[in-house]
Amino acid sequence: MTAETRPLEPARPLEAWEPEFTALARETGGDLTIEVEDVGLATNLRLDPESRTRAVASALLGAEIPTRPNTWVSTSDGEIVWLGPDEWLVTSRHARPHAGEESLRSVVAEHGGSAVDVSGQRVVLRLRGRLARELLALGCALDLHPSEFPAGRCAQTVVAQTGVILVALGHADDYLLHVRPSFAGHLADRLLDAATEFRAAPAR
Repeated sequence: MTAETRPLEPARPLEAWEPEFTALARETGGDLTIEVEDVGLATNLRLDPESRTRAVASALLGAEIPTRPNTWVSTSDGEIVWLGPDEWLVTSRHARPHAGEESLRSVVAEHGGSAVDVSGQRVVLRLRGRLARELLALGCALDLHPSEFPAGRCAQTVVAQTGVILVALGHADDYLLHVRPSFAGHLADRLLDAATEFRAAPAR
């Protein structure tokens, strides 16, 4: 007799926190929401930014790979996030695992570049709402004012003593935080604790 086999399901490291996230959105009237964002495929891309490979890879991704430090650009279903002079994080919400990585690798490997699937290395939280920037500011040393950290900016920084990749999305007070799975629970706890002051006072 063989053991019953079941299809593998994606891990959800913050599943236990989701009821608290839902309660926070309700108690702040939607002025502050924390959600786990499914980014699908995440690929670490390395290549020479001065080479023709960047143009070829950009054409494949459907967007110009950014070379300006601490910026990111949108693709049709994700982002290309600058991590360093020759390094980017490429996300795709609809690409099949391995397929997107392999197609990108086939383009860049010929010229000394690399593309590695890192989908399991990060959990992504989305913070948005009128109070999102104020919450982040409680645990982040960056100046997050829109004049200093507008949409289109990104940074590798620390939030609540946790290393993150912080991405400012296209609307004010809308952010992605990429965090290592082993630190995701700690970050979620710290954000929820800091958000206590924003929750509506219970009725008496």
